[in-house]
Amino acid sequence: MRRHLGWIILFATLLLALISLTIGSSKIGLFATIGVFTGHNTSATQRYIIINLRLVRIIASFCAGMILSLGGVSYQAVLRNPMADPFILGVSSGSSFGVALAIYFGLASRFGLPLFAMAGATGTTLFILALASRKRSSNTVLLLSGVAANYILSAAMTLLLFLNREQYQRILAWSLGTFSTATWNHVVVAALISLLLFLFLYKNHRNLDLLLLDEGSARSSGLAVESVRYRLLLISSFATALCVSFFGVIGFIGLMAPHITRLILGAKHQRLILPTALAGGFLLLLSDTLARVFLPSGELPVGIITSLLGVPLFLFLILKGRYRFG
Repeated sequence: MRRHLGWIILFATLLLALISLTIGSSKIGLFATIGVFTGHNTSATQRYIIINLRLVRIIASFCAGMILSLGGVSYQAVLRNPMADPFILGVSSGSSFGVALAIYFGLASRFGLPLFAMAGATGTTLFILALASRKRSSNTVLLLSGVAANYILSAAMTLLLFLNREQYQRILAWSLGTFSTATWNHVVVAALISLLLFLFLYKNHRNLDLLLLDEGSARSSGLAVESVRYRLLLISSFATALCVSFFGVIGFIGLMAPHITRLILGAKHQRLILPTALAGGFLLLLSDTLARVFLPSGELPVGIITSLLGVPLFLFLILKGRYRFG
């Protein structure tokens, strides 16, 4: 199973995607759905629904899951703690807060949401690094600083919702995550970012392995610990920011996917990175599919589903004491 884990996840993802294509308010059966891709006789309306509404959000959710899970791999190696991910550390909340500020001040249409998401994520990451740099036990301080930043940004988001009730629904959508507004432009950018982040982390798989050691051992192996740590955090934060600017805050994917694959494959990143990316894509696609079927009419925000799945795992890690590498 270990050797073929990636293929198993990929096959499960394709099967889930096919099922997801048939789910929606418009009843389009399995054979009609397949007919859209094989060129058989289907209506223009069915083709539009399948290609431009359902397929686009399936690919978008998969790519977003890859980005968030790869971000989790990076954060967990840097902090030597499998409970770390961009959501828990407040980077996702920082991106969302930047987006909310842009909406609040009416700057979204002029400068674009990704710019403000990047600024929010960068500001949050630099704030966490600045606090951690004042202490020698930087891994612990990084984690606790991120949790503190998450609380602060959540309170700020609530304040913006209270002050700008005209934009309440729009800001709330960013804070809970949704793929209902995904477009093919979003898909192209998300796919490119997920590929670049994967290549970057895979190229640095040895550095990620060394970061799991204690700091003295990593330095004696020739690793520039601070430089590598900051580079990994910043690049992972940028990727997360773009994901948030398109689809909102989606928590716990970066926690669940790396932890599940690490239990099966071990901690060596050369064989861990690709299955983790695929697992993150599958988990977010599954969450989005569940979000579409839970309510008789409409859909739940996908962030609610990922939290329902992720919080029990988070508690399990704490209660079982499985919050350290080694």
